[in-house]
Amino acid sequence: MANFVDNYCEFPIALRRPMWRVWHKLLIRFDKDVNANFMNYGYAGLNGDKSIDLKEEDETNRFCIQLYDHVVNEVMLEDKKVLEVGSGRGGGAHYIARYYKPLKYTGVDISKGVIKFCNKFYNVPGLSFLEGRAEKIPVNNGSYDSVVNVESARCYSDVRTFFKEVHRVLTDNGHFLFADMIEKTDVENIREMLQKSGFKEIHAKEITKNVAKGLELDTERRKMLIQERVPGMWRGLFEKFAGTKGTKRYESFNNGKFEYWSFVLQKN
Repeated sequence: MANFVDNYCEFPIALRRPMWRVWHKLLIRFDKDVNANFMNYGYAGLNGDKSIDLKEEDETNRFCIQLYDHVVNEVMLEDKKVLEVGSGRGGGAHYIARYYKPLKYTGVDISKGVIKFCNKFYNVPGLSFLEGRAEKIPVNNGSYDSVVNVESARCYSDVRTFFKEVHRVLTDNGHFLFADMIEKTDVENIREMLQKSGFKEIHAKEITKNVAKGLELDTERRKMLIQERVPGMWRGLFEKFAGTKGTKRYESFNNGKFEYWSFVLQKN
């Protein structure tokens, strides 16, 4: 099982989606409130980058929030309709809905349990969550101004179909705000797929060092949360999944196997 967790990104695509469902169920089982409402690896500024201003209650999740902020901060979201595919436990959606003031923010995820969790715990005007698959997004054509996807696409059964679905649900000239870890040898293939799916690349940035630094600085908090919430037999697996310092996932960002990229794209 430990080896499975270490290598889930390299496993056949058919196995990745069921594993995400298992992890969602375990998280709901071990964390019945919103103490672990982010599942991304995080982001830390380097070389004196200015930190974002956060409310006191959000400081605990600073590094995870900073990844979301990095992904969306180049596009105007206020009074717009925003869709997040792969919204997970809803932390990113909750942050964007409160700080960026979109008219409507819809989070979509495959897990029925996590959708129920999010609709129960988050109460922000315009914010809602709905069950659905990335390859068949349950919304109408041209109904959203921006689509957000953070650290989720690598688990989809068909990334090309997902990109086409994003293109379908966006308004003309709408934005696709996309970030994920990608095997170094696959980066150009992903960029070509995005172009062929009808997107113009406005901005692309490799942020591997920022993500690795975020994991390093956030490792103590992640380990403490796992110690508090997760039974002993599961703790090692959760640390691997969380990418804490010293795990194989953390090292994959330092040894060059994986890169982490963020994209701002526009529908042609």
